[in-house]
Amino acid sequence: MSKAPVGPPESDRFDDAPHPRETLALVGHAAAERELLDAYKRNRLAQAWIIGGPEGVGKATLAWRVARFLLAHPDPAAPGVQTAETLAVPEAHPAARRVATMALADIFLLRRQWNEKTKKHFTEIRVDDVREITRAFHQGSGMGGWRVAIIDSADDLNRNAANALLKLIEEPPERSLFLLVAHQPGRILPTIRSRCRKLMLGALTQEETVAAVAALGPESGEADIVAAAARAEGSVRETLRLLGGDAMLFDTTVNRLLQSLPRVDWLGVHVLADKLTGRDNEASYETFMRALERHLDARVKTLSQGGAPPARLIGYARAWDDIRDLARETEVFNFDKKAMVLGVFDRLAKAEAA
Repeated sequence: MSKAPVGPPESDRFDDAPHPRETLALVGHAAAERELLDAYKRNRLAQAWIIGGPEGVGKATLAWRVARFLLAHPDPAAPGVQTAETLAVPEAHPAARRVATMALADIFLLRRQWNEKTKKHFTEIRVDDVREITRAFHQGSGMGGWRVAIIDSADDLNRNAANALLKLIEEPPERSLFLLVAHQPGRILPTIRSRCRKLMLGALTQEETVAAVAALGPESGEADIVAAAARAEGSVRETLRLLGGDAMLFDTTVNRLLQSLPRVDWLGVHVLADKLTGRDNEASYETFMRALERHLDARVKTLSQGGAPPARLIGYARAWDDIRDLARETEVFNFDKKAMVLGVFDRLAKAEAA
């Protein structure tokens, strides 16, 4: 894998894996790519797009692929656009090099910034971050072409930041494009959603996930990649996470505790919670949260397909909202993660027993 650049960690990069702006290959999502390309060929490219779907399936990679193509081909009527079959840009093209190195005047990235005081990323995209982008966005285009803003991810916008972004989308300069990466598009401000065209990406197949991970050049062997991809439910990011350290073993422990609900193995939960405390255990905490999300998603689907009464599904939905709020409060206020984990299992046990 490529090494992360010198400087503060990037909130939209996973460890030392290549950043989406450095990733030229797009695995899967041919239909979504074709929709974007066809719209551009017809000069009917919507001003703002929500690229939605599960975390780690290639949404940001597609967004940067679009930005790279527009930088390389600013005129939709040009022969190079009209004959193109994909949004691919050769690695040797100046546009590819400029995007990879962020040597750009017209492509803007909005993401959670690094907090030097806490040595962690801010938990939200703040209104000041949007205002900074807005000032730069309204400056003259250095190449006389497109201005492209990539928001990764729109889920992280707080309300003030979302309202500031809405104003920019409503009153943009000419030839502006907004690409909002969203893991949960339904949580985006409704007034922003109404001004965007939605493009949903599905999970990758296991074979596609293995191919995408292998292309990133991990140190893990093929068998380990296949085993991790089988659990990752079509997410490249989750596969990479499971390949790190003892993440697979830890994921197995979490799943065992979740599968035993509504009976709670409190001793096992306390041991688990102890492993999540401390700044050095951020990777384990993230593995726990992703395993929790997969469990809840699978459980709700199973109950729904099995004809469970609405009250049962509502109970799980409320439990998930409570857990999400609890997790956010824990991050924002640096609360005790052990108390959060105990609260998670308590809520889930009650939802399962209802």
